[in-house]
Amino acid sequence: MEQPTNSNAVETDELTRRFGRFTAVDRVTLTVRRGEVFGFLGANGAGKTTVIRMLCGLLAPTSGRGTVAGMDIYREAERIKRRIGYMSQKFSLYPDLTGLENLRFYGAAFGLDRAAVLARIDELSQLLKLEALLGRLAASLPIGWRQRLALAAALLHRPQILFLDEPTGGVDPAYRRRFWDTLYQLADEGVTVFVTTHYMDEAEYCHRLSIMHRGRIVEQGQPRQLIEKHRVSHLDELFVELVKRHEAADAQN
Repeated sequence: MEQPTNSNAVETDELTRRFGRFTAVDRVTLTVRRGEVFGFLGANGAGKTTVIRMLCGLLAPTSGRGTVAGMDIYREAERIKRRIGYMSQKFSLYPDLTGLENLRFYGAAFGLDRAAVLARIDELSQLLKLEALLGRLAASLPIGWRQRLALAAALLHRPQILFLDEPTGGVDPAYRRRFWDTLYQLADEGVTVFVTTHYMDEAEYCHRLSIMHRGRIVEQGQPRQLIEKHRVSHLDELFVELVKRHEAADAQN
């Protein structure tokens, strides 16, 4: 694998993860540029979350290589964790704390002093419209508001790279659109956004994307270019075509 360049936030080469005899991620090779909104698509169980967990230093690969923010995912996992923000598909904040208490707690966990945490919360309140939810218990918030709070927690320490694992699952279409507007604003400010989703309409918002099927990347590129390449009218049609093609190939092997 080539050495990471200043323009690349993530690089992997043949990244693989097995659980016993089951191969969850099969030789994934990809590059994500700095400041890019990169979409990682696939049905549930395709291997997207496993890839993210390896890149975030939460799960050791079985084989292959990778760097995040120029750091090796094997040797520098703890350093990587300080440079990234991670928002899982499950709500990860404390339900019996208010929004403000959750953010203060996570700010302290990131090593920020009280003044820095409060200043950053003020900034994020303006960006994400948090004012109405800071005083409420996290457990009482609608799911879209919870996701907004979780995103704020992931951004507290100003990460270089933001990993989002199906962040809009279960939320309404209007909120999903506002959420993606925020991601573009973050990218304009230089944050790299690596986001998994199984919503094909969301994929069209990405600068580039990869499509996974059964642990393997089966296509990569810009959304419009992929649509034109495969002569389909939209990404939903492309996804179905790719899945059928690779399932047929798997059945013959």
